[in-house]
Amino acid sequence: MNLQKRIEELNPISSLYNQDFLLTWKKSGSDLRLVMEIASILKEMRHQNISPRVFDSGLAVSIFRDNSTRTRFSYASAANMLGLTVQDMDETKSQIAHGETVRETANMISFLSDFIGIRDDMYLGEGHKYMEEVSKALDEGFEKEVLPQRPGLINLQCDMDHPTQSMADALHLREHFGSFEELRGKKIVMSWAYSPSYGKPLSVPQGIIALMSRFGMHVELCHPEGYNLIPEIIDVAKNNSRNTDGTFKISHSMEDAMKDADIVYPKSWAPFHIMEQRTELLKKSDKQGLADLEQSCLAENAKFKNWEYDAKKMKLTKNGKALYMHCLPADISGVSCKEGEVSADVFEKFRLQTYIEAGYKPYIIAAMMFAYKFEHPALALKEILGLKMNRVGM
Repeated sequence: MNLQKRIEELNPISSLYNQDFLLTWKKSGSDLRLVMEIASILKEMRHQNISPRVFDSGLAVSIFRDNSTRTRFSYASAANMLGLTVQDMDETKSQIAHGETVRETANMISFLSDFIGIRDDMYLGEGHKYMEEVSKALDEGFEKEVLPQRPGLINLQCDMDHPTQSMADALHLREHFGSFEELRGKKIVMSWAYSPSYGKPLSVPQGIIALMSRFGMHVELCHPEGYNLIPEIIDVAKNNSRNTDGTFKISHSMEDAMKDADIVYPKSWAPFHIMEQRTELLKKSDKQGLADLEQSCLAENAKFKNWEYDAKKMKLTKNGKALYMHCLPADISGVSCKEGEVSADVFEKFRLQTYIEAGYKPYIIAAMMFAYKFEHPALALKEILGLKMNRVGM
């Protein structure tokens, strides 16, 4: 289908217009599909050398409270694609250290900003809360005419969800299998896997079960006993499955879960109760307590070194070739670590696929920006086509 036809089939009005994007389960199914279709259209535009620069100036501010490669560069790529300049905010070099409040910071960085992207996944119960506080501060600044425009807020990963990742993953699945309708009835396994590190966020597995359960899939969450996720998000996945004629189950055997799976996502995370303890220790700056907790967690993880996705487990999947997914970087046994989440031979089979999977994220973020800024995204995209501006001069 050509670009013109695809654009014409978009929803005429975006209910995401002037709405922050924080949690996928707070958005309608049509909203999510709109973002993913805009992302796909923007990707095709780039392939056809069409420039979608809809901004002549403006900032996209990024605040990363945790290390990042893919998401950081995806956010920068998305902003640049649309014509915005990225300004990364280093909180260690700001007045936050001197007591500047969230309300003040949010307004001070927003005078000429169109978007603020935040990654805050270190503190359980705090990341999403912080984003909501920033959102309220922006509302006040705009309503009181302090700000000339209200910047859109995008969740680049919090303690609850990682929407840019899960939606990039969903778009990858759509492209791989042909359509969202083809995902109905497919089995996806979100499985814990062994890692020689501790404290990995819960937001990726939570984001996956909360989003994939909206497509009529058979979603299975698999982990050792005790490696639970946030209970409220488990409920979200259960409700989604009931509403889409899919299924959701929790199991505790990696081998059993992999049987007849169409898609597998072996990924380590820290247990919910451990992240609660870790958060309290971080708040107190208890270095010894954190060190002790890390050692006890690593010892507990070591009991489950057999939770590695290898060739034997892959053979259990449908036709022995389920699509392997990972948000990256994966802990690859014998490559990035001695023992890890996935064996080197299995990862190598799907390595390029994981790169393709990651490649959808810049377009997802750009689409979130686009749907926020344009109430009629189809009209804006049609105008871009009509301008016939080449990204690279020909």
